[in-house]
Amino acid sequence: LSRVFTIVLEDFMKAIQVKEFGGSEVLNYTDVETPSISSNELLIKHESIGVNFIDIYQRSGAYPMDLPFIPGSEGSGIVAEVGKNIKDFKVGDKVAYSMASGGYAEYAKVAENTVVSVPESIDFTIAAASILQGMTAHYLAYSTFQLQPGHTCLIHAGAGGVGLLLIQMAKNIGAKVITTVSTEEKKQLALEAGADEVIIYTKQNFVEEVSKITHGKGLPVVYDSVGNTTFDGSIDCLHSRGYMVLYGQSSGAVSPVDPQLLNRKGSIFLTRPSLGAYMKTREELNWRSGDIFRWIDEGKLNVRIGLSLPLSKAAQAQDDLGARKTTGKVVLIP
Repeated sequence: LSRVFTIVLEDFMKAIQVKEFGGSEVLNYTDVETPSISSNELLIKHESIGVNFIDIYQRSGAYPMDLPFIPGSEGSGIVAEVGKNIKDFKVGDKVAYSMASGGYAEYAKVAENTVVSVPESIDFTIAAASILQGMTAHYLAYSTFQLQPGHTCLIHAGAGGVGLLLIQMAKNIGAKVITTVSTEEKKQLALEAGADEVIIYTKQNFVEEVSKITHGKGLPVVYDSVGNTTFDGSIDCLHSRGYMVLYGQSSGAVSPVDPQLLNRKGSIFLTRPSLGAYMKTREELNWRSGDIFRWIDEGKLNVRIGLSLPLSKAAQAQDDLGARKTTGKVVLIP
């Protein structure tokens, strides 16, 4: 079916603006000018917006940003305007994007090389919830360390947005999954996603539990998005030449590491990947997003929306995410 869509653009739009770094109180819901696009950009009218830890890092000043700015790096919606050099998208197309900026708003201008088409069968909220975290889980399992059938991996924060998706992908590959969570409720979510072993780290020492599960052999890979509080223990879970994949820091930044540590632990590989480096080409972007949307369609990937709030409630969304009260994905609706 062809989409007939007409958008009357206003000069101003509602957005969340940050004028100074700080806590969630600096997230100001206000009127700002609707962005103007360049020849290689699209203007997207948001239907759903994803919330991520990087939004908190930027708001707090941990990741420097030019002030003032609009936080948010992913969303889904309808193409409202296209630059003159855009050939693959048109007004009315259903799209999603990640690794952009200015997402906490009714409209966002986005570079074409971060935008993907969304199938009609995928609703806007699922698209916004799956694009950044889904492609993150995809590059972790298929590129950073290529999981194989028979591998055993440790996934920290198994009830989080990436964690739940990464568990499912690892199981679809044929790997055994050990994961850590903080509560019994989160344990059940991880088990429902397919985890083989779930460690409640608030009650159990995850290093000791991994040693028991692997009979002291250790693991080929640990996927760690927690950072400061788990880093040393994660390395202790690896066998010789294992991969320490640190892709987040929800508990804070990791202290500087002496490279000799990697030697002492058995020639360990340490990497700090980010999605931007794993979607360098249109082919790679289409591969990852295409797999995600196809698996959702086929029922092989379940996307959990843990919290959905109006855009004006962005502060609550970030507070709940930062306090690790949420499970699955947090989204905002403009």
